[in-house]
Amino acid sequence: MGSIKQDIKETYLGIYETAQEKWGDFTQFLVEAWPLLIILLIGLIGVWWYADPPPPRHVVMATGSPGGSYEVMGKKYAAFFEKKGITLELLPTKGAQENIAHLADRKDPVQAAFVQAGLANSHEVRGVQSLGAVEYDPIWFFYRGPEVKERDFQAIKSRFKYFLKEKISVGVEGSGTYSQAMHILKANGFEKGLNFAYLPGAQAVEALKKGEIVGAFIVDAFEAKNVQTLISDPEIHLAAFPRAEAYSRLLPYMQILEVPAGSFSLQRNFPSENIKLMATTTDLLIDDRMHPALQFLFLEAAREINGRPSFFAERGEFPAFKNTGFQESPVALHYEKNGSPLLMTYLPFWLAEMVNRLIFVFLPFCALTYPVLLTLPGYRNKRMRRKINQLYGVLKTYEQELTDNYQPETKDEYLKKLDLLEYQALQLKVSKSMSSDYYSLRTSIDYVRNCLNRGVHPYQFQEEASGV
Repeated sequence: MGSIKQDIKETYLGIYETAQEKWGDFTQFLVEAWPLLIILLIGLIGVWWYADPPPPRHVVMATGSPGGSYEVMGKKYAAFFEKKGITLELLPTKGAQENIAHLADRKDPVQAAFVQAGLANSHEVRGVQSLGAVEYDPIWFFYRGPEVKERDFQAIKSRFKYFLKEKISVGVEGSGTYSQAMHILKANGFEKGLNFAYLPGAQAVEALKKGEIVGAFIVDAFEAKNVQTLISDPEIHLAAFPRAEAYSRLLPYMQILEVPAGSFSLQRNFPSENIKLMATTTDLLIDDRMHPALQFLFLEAAREINGRPSFFAERGEFPAFKNTGFQESPVALHYEKNGSPLLMTYLPFWLAEMVNRLIFVFLPFCALTYPVLLTLPGYRNKRMRRKINQLYGVLKTYEQELTDNYQPETKDEYLKKLDLLEYQALQLKVSKSMSSDYYSLRTSIDYVRNCLNRGVHPYQFQEEASGV
């Protein structure tokens, strides 16, 4: 039992002594190599700063028409960014096409934008990537007059022809509503002889309620004011999409939304039966040069703001990486698989970002620089041997002076010099591998001191002794 305790004690002492020795070697290494380490660190920081600069504190984002749902959502993103110490400037625009143009212009300061899926793709636009979809944008067609049941296709087709003879609003040219309306009408073969009004959402609602137009396409969220105004009007009807699966095949970016009977209004039992609606998605597009840290911040904002449950979306459904027509950002792909970086979960954004970037400086510095310097051929030994050899040179000089021109009155002076030389030797911090050289130096100093104390002329025989 005693031997086991002794073994444990010896093992502990061995580990402790080894740790002390390694720590001593490391601190001595820092003392000896600090100028070189500082030069390397400054160089590494310089490369890091230019190769991976910090994210900008000001970002410009294109939203949509003033008062629209995109502007409302943009303000929520701006508030989220403000809490993280970043200013998100919102730029009102006329619609999706203008947003895409801002992103595609490499000199434009806009770095992010809300754009409906299906309006453009990566084959037409360069330098734009997607961070995924952030919400559904149902395609609503509201109309006045007799209600048409969705199961009667011929009635629907006839009704559409009636609409096209009258005036319907298809949104402002260049807007997402206009583009989606044109896709649907073209898919149904209605391309000629059309009588369109190009009204923004709020004006289309007013015109439809006053009877100035008979129908209006609106692409907006269920919660949007324009949509709610028309849904709550009993004189306005909603056209469904009974052939939703066909649309989703012809227009792959389209999503099918199920609407149970009475879900819009239980009192009116509106709709009176289960219906299907078509929807595009709002995609969060970015300039592909956006800093990765900002991309993660946008994705976190989308998760917090758009990840909440809504009429059509379940909790956590957005951000979603659906068919947007644009290449997904590598950051979005990483986020889809792994979520946000761990540091962003527990630290403020600015601190997490700084620590994350510093890790990429100090890890290579600590993991590569120190071992490389330690493994340089005889780096430390040569440095220490050079110091020992310098002291040997001083000792040799003293000995040569004593041999060539010894004066008894200089004995005390040389003894002081030897004491100082020994003191300098004692200040050397040598590793165990250099111990023999270190103690040889001290022995040599002691030898010269002994010779000096031996007699009147310690380095020469007495003349009478030499004649014997």
